[in-house]
Amino acid sequence: MSDGTDVADWWRTAIIDMAPGQVRLRGHPIEELIGTVSFPRMIWLMTRGDLPSDDQARLLECALVAAVDHGPQAPSIAAARMAVTCGLGLNGAMASAVNMLDDVHGGAGEQAVELYGWIDKAVRDGATLEEASPRMIDRWQAERTTFVPGFGHRFHKPVDPRAPRLLGLVDEAAVEGTVSGRFAAIGRAVQRTLNARKKKPVPMNIDGATAVVYAELGFPPPLARGLFCLSRSVGVLAHAWEQMQQGGRNKGPTPPRYRWTYEGPNPIT
Repeated sequence: MSDGTDVADWWRTAIIDMAPGQVRLRGHPIEELIGTVSFPRMIWLMTRGDLPSDDQARLLECALVAAVDHGPQAPSIAAARMAVTCGLGLNGAMASAVNMLDDVHGGAGEQAVELYGWIDKAVRDGATLEEASPRMIDRWQAERTTFVPGFGHRFHKPVDPRAPRLLGLVDEAAVEGTVSGRFAAIGRAVQRTLNARKKKPVPMNIDGATAVVYAELGFPPPLARGLFCLSRSVGVLAHAWEQMQQGGRNKGPTPPRYRWTYEGPNPIT
């Protein structure tokens, strides 16, 4: 006969301890967190297990703010708005959007943190930054994809306005001793390498810039994608709610008068 431990041990967690009249998150009573801990600090606590310093939390917040939205042309935002016109509520619209944040749309931040990590390891193993950057880019393109994550933008040329601001904040945090600054240097080295190879400016985009922040703060690559999902969810919620106010039914990606290109047999002429 079971003593109940098989049930109690079915899920094991160091995140939350909950009993009647008690909720503790990472060992902290919830009533002590409410009103004293900001949402960015709460994100850090829940994902990392400890509370960040105020300066670390401020830098994390800057990255979260920078990536909240990029307009209805972004597939995730468009999906949320279309979902609303199909009758979904806010939760369904948000789920539809977040499910689109995968390797191609939404995953570049995670990939950039990983690439920066490769370069950082090469430098720690003795290479100069100017040696490590092109070598690891070559490795990435050989092993993963020709696209260098975190760089290039279809709209923002020659500069993504979000990137210099975030890098400047990282520089300030490095001067204050909050972060090392080495990943900001790595991001800039990657940009120099790409600029030289393309013979034109290749902007660091929001993924590359937030990846600098997340790497400086010690977040592992998969959490960088999760943090992007949290950030972009704010824009998703706003657009879904706005679409609810505007109304509309069954809105697809283009107005009805536009048609797709048919390439099958017997096209209608």
